[in-house]
Amino acid sequence: MANKPNSTIAPADGKLGILIPGMGAVTSTFIAGVEAVKRGLGLPIGSLTQMATIRLGKRTDGRSPKIKDFVPLASLESLVFGGWDIYEDNGYEAAVRANVLERPILDQLKEPLSAIKPMKAVFDHEYVKRINGPNVKTGANKMVLAEALMQDIQDFKAHNNCARLVMIWCGSTEVFHRPAAVHQTLASFEEGLRNNDPDIAPSQIYAYAALRLRVPFANGAPNLTTDIPALQELARTNEVPICGKDFKTGQTYMKTLLAPGFKARMLGVRGWFSTNILGNRDGEVLEDPGSFKSKEETKLSVLEQILQPELYPELYGNLYHAVRINYYPPRGDAKEGWDNIDIFGWLGYPMQIKIDFLCRDSILAAPLVLDLVLFLDLAQRSGMKGIQEWLSFYFKGPMTAPGLYPEHDIFIQLMKLKNTLRWMQGEDLITHLGLEYYD
Repeated sequence: MANKPNSTIAPADGKLGILIPGMGAVTSTFIAGVEAVKRGLGLPIGSLTQMATIRLGKRTDGRSPKIKDFVPLASLESLVFGGWDIYEDNGYEAAVRANVLERPILDQLKEPLSAIKPMKAVFDHEYVKRINGPNVKTGANKMVLAEALMQDIQDFKAHNNCARLVMIWCGSTEVFHRPAAVHQTLASFEEGLRNNDPDIAPSQIYAYAALRLRVPFANGAPNLTTDIPALQELARTNEVPICGKDFKTGQTYMKTLLAPGFKARMLGVRGWFSTNILGNRDGEVLEDPGSFKSKEETKLSVLEQILQPELYPELYGNLYHAVRINYYPPRGDAKEGWDNIDIFGWLGYPMQIKIDFLCRDSILAAPLVLDLVLFLDLAQRSGMKGIQEWLSFYFKGPMTAPGLYPEHDIFIQLMKLKNTLRWMQGEDLITHLGLEYYD
């Protein structure tokens, strides 16, 4: 990348509206967390934009500002929240129902959370079969629904006096489906909206509405959504950044930490068995085989891309990789991810690693949502459009330009993210091949 003068980045003036389809556990935890941080009730732990530093220049220069002091991000005080859900619970009621954060802290945030009331959602029971709710839009066809969403977006922006908007999908996992003819061009997609084409999912209607209005869009679920030529064409034409998909939080996060380490030391892997139990709405939705198939696709793809069995057949060519998810209501949002890993080393001698990650799904996801909305807003103000591969750090199934394989190694992803920020501000990229070794 050539140096980019920072004068090309528009300032983060005014309010930034965050629009979220799906006002459940992740969303309510995210919004409550931001409001808590603003009031000094906690720290934004897990958020790169708020807590991480970035090294600039040589190590001997001693320049390591916080990311939020290096690039012009929107402030937490400028954020305004809104969204859609099939249930009518306001933000406070949704947070209480999710049972992620404890009541004492929620009660201190009751006023701002109660003011967030979900707009009627676009919903299709064929795509999410395990839940149903009354707060749903109706219309003659899917184009009418898309236009209703666009009206919602415009009304929200005007009512809250927002200068800019970002949309991030935090809704349920949709039934797995592959790109169809209707997804190939923007013209065919819009015709499909008018004709109620069954291959157009609700998440794609939200993405279309956002991109039509030049609102950046992130996909936090394993849905197909913007992984189609039609919506990528719209993003490029309207000069809007997009990214996704599927927040990398618990078990897959651990895989992207461990697998690069095995490969770096040329240790073999014979098997990796993963199972999960969780009791939140996400777990209930994933009881449906179609929705689980969407999740399974992103979870299974990680190891193959990191370990590259085609390059190292002796080490990874016969890897058995299985993923299971089970709905277990008593667990709530406190998901348990269990992994059994069979590895082998010198002369093929076997070893085992076992992991029991007692994680909190929404606690891990909330800071990712914050970073993504702030970085997408920064990308748009920087004139970046289309797929933002530098944000792969946050996703199980990173979007890439057509023909490229996704990078899953979390350490390479972090280097790409920070180097992109350096490039935005005209700083030298860190390659570890500079003159510092010879000075």
